[in-house]
This record gives sequence, C-alpha cells and structure tokens, in this order.
Amino acid sequence: AGPRGVRVVFDAVGGPIFEPLTAAMSHSGILIEYGGLSQAPTPFPLFAVLAKTLTLRGYLVHEITGNPAKLEAAKAFILAGLETGTLKPIIDRTFAFDQIVEAHRHLESNEQFGKIVVTI
Repeated sequence: AGPRGVRVVFDAVGGPIFEPLTAAMSHSGILIEYGGLSQAPTPFPLFAVLAKTLTLRGYLVHEITGNPAKLEAAKAFILAGLETGTLKPIIDRTFAFDQIVEAHRHLESNEQFGKIVVTI
C-alpha cells in the first residue's frame, strides 16, 4: 500500500476483510464492492470512512447488462482492448470439451491463476 495507502480497492468478498481494506486506503480513496463471497457480516468502518473521506460504491453486472447502450459500450471497450493488447487475459489452462470433468476438477481445486478455457 505504501505510505500514502491504496487509492482504489476492488473487493468481491466483503465480510471481516472490509475494515482492513479501508485501513489500507489513502485519503479520498474509492472502494468498489462487487460481491459478497464472505458469509460473515460486513462491519461498516465508519471512522475510517469519515476520517479519510472515502467513497464506497456498490456494483452489480446488471448495471451494464440491463442497459443496452452501456452493454454495447462495454463490449466495444473490451474488444478494442483485446485487439490492441491493452487487455491481456491470463489463461491458466485450456481443456478440450471431452476433458470437461478434468476442467471442473481443476476449477474446484482453486489452484488456477487466471482463466480456465474449454474449447468446443
């Protein structure tokens, strides 16, 4: 985080990690919460939010997929990024469709770093 803290945090977990995340943030930092994988309650770090004037923002994918104009803009952004090399997906492993059971086991192992691709 460095001495100034983290400017932007993307969190898909919530729960007890929420407080340490805000503690590591910089003044006027932005925390984007896009999931709730933790089953534990998420404490609200009121004093960190006030003292650092943090911005907290929730996001769900339906914000994009439910709006045709936003969806088209998102697709164009992603395709342009892939074409120019600005966006470089990390692929852990590629499986043939007849290896789907092995691909699923690999996914469940949580040992992958990046995407698992199944070719059809």
